[in-house]
Amino acid sequence: MYSDQRVARFISDQLEPVRVHVRDQKDEYKRLSERYNAQWTPTVLVLDSEGEERHRVEGFLPVGDFLSQVALGLAKSAFQRKDYADAERRYREIVDQFSSTDAAAEALYWAGVSKYKASGDASALKATNTAFRERYQDTAWAKKASVWE
Repeated sequence: MYSDQRVARFISDQLEPVRVHVRDQKDEYKRLSERYNAQWTPTVLVLDSEGEERHRVEGFLPVGDFLSQVALGLAKSAFQRKDYADAERRYREIVDQFSSTDAAAEALYWAGVSKYKASGDASALKATNTAFRERYQDTAWAKKASVWE
């Protein structure tokens, strides 16, 4: 399904992939695209165990950007389950492994929120704001974190 081995390995190790082809599986494509409001192909959805969407990637992306987006979906799923330690770990892995992608700033923000949710310690938010002064300072995520001074 994925020609890049890093993507294929990540997908097979982390997810249960389901592929529905727009032309070859018209009925299933129609059913799922209506259910999940998929307007364009490719649309990659990260769903939780209940079939609820946690993240979506629309269109083609370079490998690093794609992997970071899928990883973001897994982190969001952990956060939604209230497994804040796992969510923080996953978000921090995105910042470390995919630091130059669009997902990294969002992951840094949510890593701080996850740590705060797990501990109730507001210093986690302040530390995240400080980290934004060093990295990703020109992003919307830095602006959102700026109230945590």
